[in-house]
Formats: sequence, structure tokens, C-alpha cells
Amino acid sequence: MSRSTRNRLLTVTAIAAVTTFALSACGSGTDAASGDGKGDGKLRVGVVGAADDKWAAFTKEAEAEGLDIELVDLQDYTQANPSLSQGQLDANQFQHLQFLAGYNVDADDDLTPIGATAVYPLGLYSSKHDSLDQIPAGGQVAVPNDPTNLARALLVLQEAGLIELKDGGSAVSTEADVLPSSKVTVTPVAAEQTPIQLQSVDASIVNNDFLEDSGLSADDALLQDDPDSAAAEPYINVWVARAEDADDPDLLQLAEISHSDAVVAAEKKQSGGTAVIKKNTPEELQKILTGLEDDIRAAS
Repeated sequence: MSRSTRNRLLTVTAIAAVTTFALSACGSGTDAASGDGKGDGKLRVGVVGAADDKWAAFTKEAEAEGLDIELVDLQDYTQANPSLSQGQLDANQFQHLQFLAGYNVDADDDLTPIGATAVYPLGLYSSKHDSLDQIPAGGQVAVPNDPTNLARALLVLQEAGLIELKDGGSAVSTEADVLPSSKVTVTPVAAEQTPIQLQSVDASIVNNDFLEDSGLSADDALLQDDPDSAAAEPYINVWVARAEDADDPDLLQLAEISHSDAVVAAEKKQSGGTAVIKKNTPEELQKILTGLEDDIRAAS
């Protein structure tokens, strides 16, 4: 089904999910405009934190380009990709390639990256120690327990010299791959609990999403992963569409707008200057995604 046809079938309503993510599609009498497709209806874009300044900047830029955007504020990540696949969204932008790969494999889906946004370095923090050297042998480090962030956190700890991973580690490593020869032990906890755990562990891997609310700054990190390294490629955040819409010019334009000066400036400000903007082509992103999907299948 084409996007313009789908837009005629979707109700154009403002959606603000506050406590749960509930999306539904229903009939509409809206007709699509003729011509190049622009202005034929709202583009429904699933995002996280629709009230953030970067999305205000993005919407303004999109309107200047003739695109009518409806931001759908995602509260439940687990429903974001199914809702896109089922046609309740036209695109989403909330996830990195590793997350997308896990979804595609688990759901036997083929959602497709159509543009890159940024990589956000993942850091190791401590309220007890001022340097990596001060973390004692036998110390305890908290890490996020969701699969994609867990593997990345373990790679950060290995880079820090605090653990050793079986076969050198990968984007699908788990705590079971931490070798007994490691300097510290790891404790997987819910991602939002990692800053709280700083009170009781030697260090924590804390996602950027939780830094500000926890009174932390990226400058406080004892170590961050290198956003320009090959190891960071799985964590490039991307625009995602259904495979059949991957060449839709309006959707591709969304990815281009995210690289405009105003949106990039808002992105960097919101991330405390940590966002590293990426401009990988859809073809490059798909190649990375395919490799990640292969790795996940091989590990299962």
C-alpha cells in the first residue's frame, strides 16, 4: 500500500500518549493531493520526547519544506516498530541499528533504515572513584540489562580494562560472556536504575537519557566509547520505514531535515554536546543492519 493511499485511510488526529502507547487506525475521507506527494496528508512520525526542543525545530523545518508532520510520542518502545509495520505510523525515529536488528529478527520483519541521525557515547560513571585505576579488583559495576545496551556496556567495560569477554565480545554479548579473569563483576539492572546504583556499586554504565535527571554530566564519565569507531556502528540512531516505503521521497526528506543546522544545533544542545551527527547513506545503514541481523541469528 502506498503512503498516499494509506494517508487517506488514517484519521488525522493529534496523538499524545501520556501513560501508555496506544495507536489505532480508522477511516478518513481525506483526499491526497496530486503532484509530487507533498501535502497529501500528515506524515505520522513516532518519536520519543515529542516536546523536546529538537522536535520543535524539526517540525518547523519540515513545514518550511512543505511537509505536514504529526509527531506521535512513543511511551512503550515495544510497540513502536509493530505500529510502523502495521501502517499506524509512516516512519519512526527513536532507535539505533542494534535495536532494529533485534526487532526484525524476533518479529521476522524487514523494517528498513532510511537515514542516520547520531551516535550518543555510552559512559561509565562513579560516585566513589575519580579514575578507572581506583576501581578495585573484585569491584562491582552496574550495567543496563536490556540486550542491546547490555552488550554495548560490556564492550565499554572491556575497553576500560575492567572485564574480559569471551571471544573478544560482540554486539550480542551477555553477562555470561564475562570471563572469570575479569577485574570486576557486573550486575545487570534496569537501565533507569543504573544511576541509582551508583550509591552502592563502584561504577555504573548510564545511558545519556538518564544523565540530566540524575544530576550527572557527560563530562563526569570515567570513560566513553568512541562514537566514530566501527564498534559504535550498531548504535547509530536511524530513521526507519517499511521496506516498501524506503524510497518514498517525503520520508527520505525527513532524514535530510534532521541534518539541517537548526535541528543539529537543538540535538547537540539537548544531548549536552555529546551527540555525534552521522550521515551514513541508507545503503550503508542497511549493510550494517544485515550484518547485525546475521549475528543475532547465529547467536540464537
